[in-house]
Amino acid sequence: MIISQQLLRAENARRMREVRPELAARIDLMTDDGLLAAGREVTAESAEPKVLAVCVLREFDLSAWIRETCVFAHRVAGEAAAAWRHDFTRTVFLAGNPANLRERFRFDHVADDGSTAWLGPAPAEESTSLRRLLKLFPAGAVLPNVSGTAVRLPADGTADGRVPVLRELHLATAGLTLAQALVHLHHLLAEAVLDGVLGPGDRLVVRPAPHLVGVAGPFAALRVGPSHRRPHELRAHAALGAARPL
Repeated sequence: MIISQQLLRAENARRMREVRPELAARIDLMTDDGLLAAGREVTAESAEPKVLAVCVLREFDLSAWIRETCVFAHRVAGEAAAAWRHDFTRTVFLAGNPANLRERFRFDHVADDGSTAWLGPAPAEESTSLRRLLKLFPAGAVLPNVSGTAVRLPADGTADGRVPVLRELHLATAGLTLAQALVHLHHLLAEAVLDGVLGPGDRLVVRPAPHLVGVAGPFAALRVGPSHRRPHELRAHAALGAARPL
C-alpha cells in the first residue's frame, strides 16, 4: 500500500463519516468540489469550536511530549471523548509554564517534569481565561531534527491481555514549522489512542521525510489535510505504521 490521492481521499471520507456523518451524507467527499466544500465548512466551524483541549508548553522535547500526549489522551473517555471527536480533537497550543498556573487552573494532566500540561477536553468557554492569558505557541519556531526519536509509552499496570507493539511514526517535514507539527501529531496520536490503536507500553520510532508519498503501508492511522499549494489535493501529514512485535 502506497500513499496516493485515492488513499488519502478514502481516509478523509472515512474520518468525516465517523465524526460528522451528517456532513458526509450530503457532500461527496471523493470529488474536488466536495472536498473543498467540506473543508470550508469544517474551517468555519473550527473558528468557534464547542469542545477543545488546551496544551500549555514550557519547553519542547519531542519524545517527552509524545509520551505525555498519549497519557493525556488515554485518560479521555466516554462523553468527553465523543464530544472532542465531534470537534475533530481540536487542541490549542499555548506557551507558558504550567508550574506558575496550577493555582489558578485545574489541569487535567501535567507531565511529571512540569514541561507540559493539558486542560480539557471541555466546552470552549471553560478555557477562555487561560487562552486569553497566554500567547499561542510561536508559529514560526523551527522543527528540530527528530529523526530516529524513540518513545516508549508508559504501561498503566492493567492486565487486559494487550501485548505492546512497535510502530513507526512518519512525519512529513517539508515546509513544516514546530507549531504545525504539534497540531498534526497531536491529532494523529490522540485519535489513535482513543481508537485503541496505541496503548500502554507501545514503542514509537519517529521517521521524518519531506513527503510521505513514497512511504509504504499498511498504515494503522493517517493524518490527512489539504495541500497548502494545491487546495484540490490532500497531503499525508503524519502516519502510524503497522504493528511489529517488540
